[in-house]
Amino acid sequence: MKPMRVLSPTMEILAEIDDYESLIFTRSFHEVGEFNLTINRHKEHTDKLIKGNLIILGSDLNKVGIIKHREIGLDESGKQSEQWSIKGIELKGIVGQRITIPLIGTAYDSVEGNVESIIKHYVVKHIVNPEDGKRKMDMIDIAENLSRGAILKWQSRFENLSDELSAISFASGIGWGMKIDLHQFKWILDVMEGHNLTTSQSIHPPVIFSPEFDSLKSLQYSESDYNVRNVGYVAGEGEGFERRIISVGETEGISRIETFIDARDVKEVDEDKQPIPEDQIIQQLKEKGQQNLQELIQEQFLEGQILTHSPFKYEEDYDLGDIVTVQNKDWGVIMDARITEITEIYEPNGFQLEATFGNTRPTLISKLKQELNQIGAEVRK
Repeated sequence: MKPMRVLSPTMEILAEIDDYESLIFTRSFHEVGEFNLTINRHKEHTDKLIKGNLIILGSDLNKVGIIKHREIGLDESGKQSEQWSIKGIELKGIVGQRITIPLIGTAYDSVEGNVESIIKHYVVKHIVNPEDGKRKMDMIDIAENLSRGAILKWQSRFENLSDELSAISFASGIGWGMKIDLHQFKWILDVMEGHNLTTSQSIHPPVIFSPEFDSLKSLQYSESDYNVRNVGYVAGEGEGFERRIISVGETEGISRIETFIDARDVKEVDEDKQPIPEDQIIQQLKEKGQQNLQELIQEQFLEGQILTHSPFKYEEDYDLGDIVTVQNKDWGVIMDARITEITEIYEPNGFQLEATFGNTRPTLISKLKQELNQIGAEVRK
């Protein structure tokens, strides 16, 4: 079993535990991963596994979680059944304790620049150096800005900061994470770029996950057009026939699938109540529409259990965020996809790895959350 250290929020080392029933730790490139630890109550140091404390997998300072929940039960088998279920989130999930509050007198917290600068702007403004000192988290800092990623325009208003960073990440292909610095006693937020390890490039040795290469134990694949939309009517400010509406997407005939996109947050006047040039408004509406359509393309989901003794070694040949080739020629499936989630499973009978390639399959909760976010957008206007 992999040793696990328990730390206080101020990074005081409280215990080391390697005698547990199971530990499942999921790392996410775009979103916030989670973990689930099962351990008998009567084992050493279980009293340190309390809400707010941190766990670290071995010496991996980028694999850190915050304990958020714990529960226990008892049945007729007595002490043997007293199993703590300790659950929590990746360290970076702490940013979800803040929302994006615009400056006084402004409608939105707007920023334009490379993706790394945008992500770090929001973290600095709402956590590291906020206007309201009560919002500051002293233990959090950001890594040096290397100006990675494409140029984007982003605006936010009373959004959950974690959700907003995930949205920027999905839109840009740049990941984000947080690790701890035991020397400075800081939690350091940074962005991540994966490597292209596909068969179509020649810079790095390619990584191919396939039953044919003895690198996959199992693979699940699905594709769906249920949620596809390829043409959007994007509506800006205004009411009725006076509302500005443009279209994005060029698909025709039976292949054309239309949707309405509410972009009322694209303003016609600036903060000083001066009219914004029409070409700028139309460009913003187009960008908003194209961003929405990107979320409504054909859904393809690939999930697999990786053989731990495969030709490719985890964290040496490939890691979270890398783009790899996944194939099963018998199914006619060959895809280049990013590793967006990796789940490490530690149990008495051995170690297992599970990976999600490309988009994460939506759950009922995530779909409900998306619907609620749409409702919330109306409230925030």
